[in-house]
Amino acid sequence: VQLQASGGGLVEPGDSLTLSCAASGRLDIGTHMGWFRQAPGKERQFVAAINWAGTRTFYTDSAKGRFTISRDNAKNAAYLQMSSLKTEDTAVYFCAASHALLYDRETYSESGNYHNWGQGTLVTVSS
Repeated sequence: VQLQASGGGLVEPGDSLTLSCAASGRLDIGTHMGWFRQAPGKERQFVAAINWAGTRTFYTDSAKGRFTISRDNAKNAAYLQMSSLKTEDTAVYFCAASHALLYDRETYSESGNYHNWGQGTLVTVSS
């Protein structure tokens, strides 16, 4: 199964944007989904994650209250709704899938626990 992130673009500070992650096939039951981002010259960092059932979500502190992760297993897709965007949100955003045993924010936020990564989509926040 391949993942493809889309929805990035150039927006102004304060704007909203929704990223989509589409899987090329059916996601296995129990697959966790995560969003990570990598800003120029910086390491990849965790943004948000969601469990298979969509009942548990986790966010990095900077995303709390502004971003919302969701998924639609019937469509084999995950989403990241971003609002009140800031210039520091500028990055390439990646979606990723995990079959690992994840149970808390620490394990959901660890990029090494994700085995399947999609190509990123660039989000640029600039006035």
